[in-house]
Amino acid sequence: MASSPCGSGGGGNFDCGLEIQTRSVEQTLIPLVSQITTLINHKDKLKKTEKTLRAIQRVGQAVSVAVSRFVAVGEAIAAENEDLKDEMGLACFEARRAGTAIAQLTNVSGPEQCDGDGRNTVFSDRTGMVKAARMLLSSVTKVLVLADCIVIKQIISSRNKVLVTLEQLERVSTFQEFVQIFSQFGNEMVEFAHLTGDRQNDLKDEKKRSRMAAARAVLEKCTMMLLTASKTCLRHPDCDSARMNKEAVFQRMRLALEQVIEIVTDARSSGEAKIPPVSINAGIKDFKVKVEGLRDSLFCVSCEALLAQLEALVDKTEDFTDSAYTSHEQRETIIQLCQATRRETRQLINTWRQAQQSLKASEATEEMELSILKTCQSVSDLRRELHKVAVRRASDLLKLHSDHLVLQALKASGGDGNLEAVADYAGTLTEHKEQLLETCRLLCHISGSEPLEITCIHAEETFRVIGPQIISAAQTLALHPTSKIAKENLDVFCEAWESQLCDMAILLKEINDVFEGRRGDKKTYLSLPRPGKHSANLKTIKAAKLDAEEQTTIAKLGLELCLHTSDLDSEVERWDEQDHEIVRLCQIISSMAYSMYLFTRGEGLLKTTLDLFHQAEVLSDQGLKLCSILRSFSKQLLDEDKMLIISETEKLAASCQQLQICAKTPVQGKSAIFQKVDSCIQNTKGILTVVVFLLPTCKKILRKFKSDGSGLGSPQHWRDKQLNTPVSEETLNGKGSNGFGLKSLEQHMANLTFLESK
Repeated sequence: MASSPCGSGGGGNFDCGLEIQTRSVEQTLIPLVSQITTLINHKDKLKKTEKTLRAIQRVGQAVSVAVSRFVAVGEAIAAENEDLKDEMGLACFEARRAGTAIAQLTNVSGPEQCDGDGRNTVFSDRTGMVKAARMLLSSVTKVLVLADCIVIKQIISSRNKVLVTLEQLERVSTFQEFVQIFSQFGNEMVEFAHLTGDRQNDLKDEKKRSRMAAARAVLEKCTMMLLTASKTCLRHPDCDSARMNKEAVFQRMRLALEQVIEIVTDARSSGEAKIPPVSINAGIKDFKVKVEGLRDSLFCVSCEALLAQLEALVDKTEDFTDSAYTSHEQRETIIQLCQATRRETRQLINTWRQAQQSLKASEATEEMELSILKTCQSVSDLRRELHKVAVRRASDLLKLHSDHLVLQALKASGGDGNLEAVADYAGTLTEHKEQLLETCRLLCHISGSEPLEITCIHAEETFRVIGPQIISAAQTLALHPTSKIAKENLDVFCEAWESQLCDMAILLKEINDVFEGRRGDKKTYLSLPRPGKHSANLKTIKAAKLDAEEQTTIAKLGLELCLHTSDLDSEVERWDEQDHEIVRLCQIISSMAYSMYLFTRGEGLLKTTLDLFHQAEVLSDQGLKLCSILRSFSKQLLDEDKMLIISETEKLAASCQQLQICAKTPVQGKSAIFQKVDSCIQNTKGILTVVVFLLPTCKKILRKFKSDGSGLGSPQHWRDKQLNTPVSEETLNGKGSNGFGLKSLEQHMANLTFLESK
């Protein structure tokens, strides 16, 4: 069980024993931990003046009052959630009691007090203060975690509603009934998408965030597939291939919904028993750690264990050497590198055993140091060769499939009603699918990080499922060549295949970035649902695509946008606090701008101008959120710094509002749409320019305040510093919050932070 983010020196090692899985709960607790720790670990030689004692007393009283307000919200939440009532009530009771104890212990009346061991202290009972602080942190953490459970309950409830409607959709027999139920389904998916999107961004664990992103991507793409597959099945109820096509979509959506729930509840279902094997890259990293660990201890691992681990690594390279698509030269090189690694490892073991037998040697000898270096170099050479083979294979495949000739042939053969030709091209597509599956497995071996491994696994699963679905859709069209809905259905599945190839190209770039030491965690922003994808009236919204001439014209502008995102990423990487709210918002803005850049190249998940405009609108919202944080930040500053931040924030707000207006303004006609695209890209560039200037400026100001010893607190503290008013009835009833109570808890949590004594 992971503990809360609590810890410090002295008597303040606070461990509440609760697992905190989200950033919001963690970031809410960190200021309280910091301030309580400062209070506990005050300087023992501090001069006990009347002013110091009164300051400590005011702090204790402020904590008690803030806890009371915080607890009031927790108790209101408990009253509305019967299943958590007892647990939440107990946690609130303990928090209130701890707050009262701190107020009493800091209510000093004399200038000199002593603790049990005779040391001077401003507390009447230092041990009691430590105990009260621990209880306060533990109980407050428990209240927050329980409130977070309510958010999880809402996601589960939303999923259950989607599942019920999904079952109804699967059983409908008339088109009119389908239209009615799909309208309800669309609304429920919108709610589920927003809840899971917020949760994805809030998760601390990178693997969980990547798995959530993969599951949400499946739901997004499958929603459109479900629409056309169901309509095709209703139009051709006796067609087996149409029925199989539809059943596969419903099954995939159910699995994705289940995966989301497994992630948010941290559950392990029987269906998740297939834990992916350790990749070669991860195995090599672990092997090198153990080899290099021999420098410090000759007995940290056994010779047999090291050899067994090496052989396991060599066995995994068979995925490369046994492949029919690996050239003879590549195969020979991999085998030779494996043999070289074996040879160097055996030499290391020989010198290692000699060192162990020497009574004088407790650490690695010079000869052994040389063997360690050679072994690590040989295994690194093997990793480099495997990376080269996998990346070259993926690049060649992407070039081979860039023209989508097989998909075009399947569409043409299906439209001609030629079942024999469809069968021939289906065989070719199946062969291409197998090549892609194998390539995804090779990329997974060398991806370089766990989130990228998960993305590789998701890509493999997508190709595995969509390949047969394209074939069944093509068979349906061949049986009903005049059916418009069957043709539309095949188009949707072919577009999903093409989209996954684009995603694979992005994935390949990220893997290369990690290998070459550049930051490789750039994620394309997924905004669920997209306009036009979940239309309740089932009419396809006309969303234009840029033609070749327009694509060429906009490409130069897109390149400039890409350079701006690179500048922003560079500034973000310079921050030590990567979880800082300013940094997180800048990362989101950069990711969305990068998606817009990919659109200018005809790549990525933004396929139409409608997608681009929606992305621009969401980006402007994130920019305005950043403005709100910066305004709160500026209120903590003085003179020149304050004026500079306010001035730049106003520029940013103006740019965001301009982009929002541009994205929302309806236009008609080809030239007008292109002009709108151009304006959106230009305005986004303007936003990035301001953000790139603001980010290092804020960093410099924060560093200056830290060096002066006067902290500025957290972004939550900036926003809520003035929250010293009594709790209103609306707040207690959950009005004006997010409906779960967690937001209001976070707001009142801000009252538990107080300025450190200078």
